Amino acid sequence: MARQGSIQRKTSETAISLDLALDGTGRASIDTGVPFLDHMLTLFAAHGFFDLTLRAAGDLAIDAHHTVEDIGICLGQALAQALGERAGIKRFGLAVCPMDEALAEVAIDISGRGYLVYNAPEAAASGKVGNFDLELVPEFFQAVASHGRLTLHINARYGRNSHHAVEAVFKAFGRALDAATLLEPRSAGVPSTKGTL
Repeated sequence: MARQGSIQRKTSETAISLDLALDGTGRASIDTGVPFLDHMLTLFAAHGFFDLTLRAAGDLAIDAHHTVEDIGICLGQALAQALGERAGIKRFGLAVCPMDEALAEVAIDISGRGYLVYNAPEAAASGKVGNFDLELVPEFFQAVASHGRLTLHINARYGRNSHHAVEAVFKAFGRALDAATLLEPRSAGVPSTKGTL
């Protein structure tokens, strides 16, 4: 059975269409009106082997906040939809990715509980890359964690170049999520001693 999620979200601030396939090849077709986010999500899909199609239109004349946050909401919802009851998955994933002088670590627990810890040097948490406000990176991941119902720890350990630091985060996120969503052949049940996530 295909593990896919398809979300349509329309508000007074954004209109978003997102399709996610967990068992893909890393193919991405993304147009959000926020070029830096397009680049980061393309890397996420490629390194996680997810197929991701995303179209977004938002009130970018104000700023990118609503668009970035709502895309995070949609990605989280698509992930939750694709996982269904979450039976038979590995549940936990960890990845550490370097990008030149930057290093990022992402740990994921597909726990059913949305929680984000985001630790980053100033290069990955404030200022801008081009026109992109870096304070939107944790906003995006908070939305993904809440709506995907997963515990997400992101540690951008170090990095001087902002682009490199955030790129390492998105690559590590893709790889960690891939590891956590893989099917565990030794178990068909929900990966919890409680019997539910």
